[in-house]
Amino acid sequence: MVAVKPGAVEGALRRPDPGILVFLLYGPDTGLMSERARALAQKSVPDPADPFQLIRLDGDILAADPARLMDEAGTIALFGGKRALWISATPRNIAPAVDTVLKAAVQDTVIIIEGGDLPKTSALRTVCERSPRAQALPCYADEGRGLGEVVDEAMKASGFSLSREARTALLASLGGDRLATRGELAKLMLYAHGQREITLDDVDAVLSDVSGLAMDAVVDAAFAGAGGDLEIGARRIAAEGVPASVLLGAALRHALTLLSARLSVEEGRSVASVVEGMRGLHFRRRAALERHLERWTSDRLKTALAALQASLLDSRRMADLGDAIAVKTLLDLARAARR
Repeated sequence: MVAVKPGAVEGALRRPDPGILVFLLYGPDTGLMSERARALAQKSVPDPADPFQLIRLDGDILAADPARLMDEAGTIALFGGKRALWISATPRNIAPAVDTVLKAAVQDTVIIIEGGDLPKTSALRTVCERSPRAQALPCYADEGRGLGEVVDEAMKASGFSLSREARTALLASLGGDRLATRGELAKLMLYAHGQREITLDDVDAVLSDVSGLAMDAVVDAAFAGAGGDLEIGARRIAAEGVPASVLLGAALRHALTLLSARLSVEEGRSVASVVEGMRGLHFRRRAALERHLERWTSDRLKTALAALQASLLDSRRMADLGDAIAVKTLLDLARAARR
């Protein structure tokens, strides 16, 4: 059985085992899957651009004609040497075709399969994980140390350095898909062309959702009691055409988050430990959230939730008055926060 753990995949790819016939790449990160398949293909044959050395096969075709894979794998290269078969993902079952090849005496051929997001019970995963001639390589979204390495390597290769704040913001904004991450990094480096260091302002200019940041600022101002900042931010959001119901919905979600966290605080946990343990919280908002938790009790948050729910309903019923309803409700929250 050769089922590789996520943390060991990069090492397995740096030095592919010459005894492996089938490399199965699977997981939710299709960009990472494609990148790793390409890297394997380049290491498997002398010239990946040669269509006689690297053959692309459609998974749907193999599912309809399982014998096709055995025919391709058993074909001897015209001028000798190794060949690689690169199979695209398909929702259809190609496990029978792969199982036949793994049990055959195939030489000088490497088979690379982009399997898609396969569950543990998948027949294709089962076949590959049970065979000593196959490797199943999971491809999960970059996070933590792995994402940091991708960012640092890209910056170093292009001659850029990152300020500490910019790196933190980047890591909070990237990681869902490897190709998307590389695309965003390429945009950022193009924007910063001519500079040596990429700053937080550069990251905000290229990657940040400006309307989302503005909405967060308004919500944070409301729960912190900063009425002046709230009014300025609310006018900006209204001018950008963001519906009042969207702003109120953001405030409602924040109130729910605060209530859950505040209940933990009232059970005896420290504010800092509660905030530290919250998943998905953008690093920019941690300080604000700590202030909110110190200012609001669970009972007051329940009152705020009821007011936000009623205002959200009113803003949808009376869309023409939506902006006024939203501002009044948030100002009421700010006044409550100051008390």
